[in-house]
Amino acid sequence: MILLFTDFGEEGPYVGEMEAVLARLAPEVPRVRLLSDAPAFDPRRSAYILAALAQRFLAGDVCLAVVDPGVGTERAALALRADGVWFVGPDNGLFELVLRRAGEAETFRIDWRPPQLSASFHGRDLFAPVAARLARGDLSALSPAVPSRFPLWPDDLPEVVWCDRYGNAWTGLRAAALPPDARLRVSGRELARARTFGDLPAGTAFWYENSAGLVEIAVNCGSAVEALALGPGSPVDL
Repeated sequence: MILLFTDFGEEGPYVGEMEAVLARLAPEVPRVRLLSDAPAFDPRRSAYILAALAQRFLAGDVCLAVVDPGVGTERAALALRADGVWFVGPDNGLFELVLRRAGEAETFRIDWRPPQLSASFHGRDLFAPVAARLARGDLSALSPAVPSRFPLWPDDLPEVVWCDRYGNAWTGLRAAALPPDARLRVSGRELARARTFGDLPAGTAFWYENSAGLVEIAVNCGSAVEALALGPGSPVDL
């Protein structure tokens, strides 16, 4: 399976153009849009989301991940095999948390270049063809390399990293790292933990462990983004 993780959004042709490349070069491999609205221009926050979602990937999967504000610059093109799963994308920290949490990992530079390479769309012209090759077991585009590392990024990020259409706010904190009775301070309010939405009255703000294992801030039958004035970068204190 090839899973697409991008900050391109659903508008415009960008995700569709990458899917078209994958369909031509690896038609037998299923393709899934995992996330199309990762934090725009923000590999750091996106890295925590990707690492959380990657827990459900299976060996042999290929994740085509493009959050690439440096497209067309000297930043390297990277392929990473972590616990049997391939990740393809820019060498800008997007795979830092995946690499840090992997039991076994190998990293590679993407040496192959297409005859025509857009300066602004490496997702279509470079990363998608390489992802298709890897899904078919072809490693000829790669050579071993040492990726850029970002040691100052924390293992768990105490801030909002993404907000969904319901107004729920994902953080970069893994819920398993917090005690069950932990209370969080967000926008000047103290929030207790709940198991799920329906355990509390409508309109109540709380935090819970979401389906990706992250701390998520929510309001039952409401929007935490509106009620607590949250957005990417909003701090979360214990």
